[in-house]
Amino acid sequence: MLKYKESAILIGIRDRHKKLSEVQNSLEELKRLAETAGATVVGMTIQNINHYNPAYLIGRGKAQELADNIKKDDLQTVIFDDDLSPAQQRNLEELVGAKIVDRTKLILDIFAKRAHTAEGKLQVELAQMDYLLPRLTGKGVALAQQVGGAGSMGATRGPGERKLEYDRRRIRDHIAALHKEISKLKEYRSLQRQKRQDIPLPIIALVGYTNAGKSTLLNTMTGADVFVEDKLFATLDPTTRRLTLPSRQKVLFTDTVGFIRKLPHQLIAAFRATLEEAVEADLLLHVIDASHPEYEEQIKTVNEVLTELGLHDKPVITVFNKIDLLKSKSSSQRLMRNHPDGVYISAAKKTHLDALYRQIMAFLAKDLIEKSFVIPYEKYKLVGHLLASGNILEKEYLPGGVSIKALVDTKTFNVIKKYLRERNV
Repeated sequence: MLKYKESAILIGIRDRHKKLSEVQNSLEELKRLAETAGATVVGMTIQNINHYNPAYLIGRGKAQELADNIKKDDLQTVIFDDDLSPAQQRNLEELVGAKIVDRTKLILDIFAKRAHTAEGKLQVELAQMDYLLPRLTGKGVALAQQVGGAGSMGATRGPGERKLEYDRRRIRDHIAALHKEISKLKEYRSLQRQKRQDIPLPIIALVGYTNAGKSTLLNTMTGADVFVEDKLFATLDPTTRRLTLPSRQKVLFTDTVGFIRKLPHQLIAAFRATLEEAVEADLLLHVIDASHPEYEEQIKTVNEVLTELGLHDKPVITVFNKIDLLKSKSSSQRLMRNHPDGVYISAAKKTHLDALYRQIMAFLAKDLIEKSFVIPYEKYKLVGHLLASGNILEKEYLPGGVSIKALVDTKTFNVIKKYLRERNV
């Protein structure tokens, strides 16, 4: 993992298809990412280009100009807001004489530092290996030209090329081993989840842009103690807590890692595993920072990532958080006018949460069906789960078991349908 203790300059790239405001906003986000990684950002610049240069991304002349400025100001790190190919990164490092980092590498390093669970660490390591492998290949081209390869018409291979092939094979083997480990952990977690609940509770997953306030909302609603910090990706590993709604129905609330624009493709698989609870969720709460000037763009980014993760068909309640930070009443009115179906809250101030509860309960109520069961006394634990749901309509103790008429959701019904009464009242 790179260490970001030194001063850094940030480079944004604008071609003729990009709006200036789009590049500026992305660069501001890159600044927060760099600071999260521990860098001291001493400058930001936008390079206007007509086309992307395959050797330097920004063109040889602009790269030389950048190199001169880096040497003059004695800077150690240059962070690009766009992804660099292995060749571009290598060429820039040779020309500029400083550490060159792209947005993907920066995010991967932040993830590596902040992942705490075994699976989270494995997923990030896998993403890092996927990022590293083509960069070894890129270096291999240079080594092959310098040692052995083409100089002897391909008849022999130099030590550099052989070493590189060995390194590439080692990384591929390591990637295969990581996939196996992750698969084992996934199977183990699935078994633990089955053992933990005879009757599965409804799952509600919090999703949204990073720093939108998901962890604060989870803490406020469930009394959890999830780490909260005003930094991007303050929490990476999912946290699940049980919550009893005002209707007395119990649900599971899951906090998930925040999304971000230009999400590295290496992390999509990691997100898929990290968001497994969201994949299985009955309902998503899309938490949005209402006070952020680019909240509309953030909504778009989250929806794009949800689509890529295959979650675009999940039911969603849109939750606009941090309304206490809106600058004026007109801003609040405009927000509500543009998004009439949203719920408007402040998780930090604990305001308007009743409206959110009502929407959640209304959604869950739509799935309830009235059924009657006779549950044997040896399965009385199932009765306890039904009683805890708060949806018992009638209960009678019979010689063969407990007769219960209840409103049950589809998950519960599928678990206890074998105890269904033949004559359903």
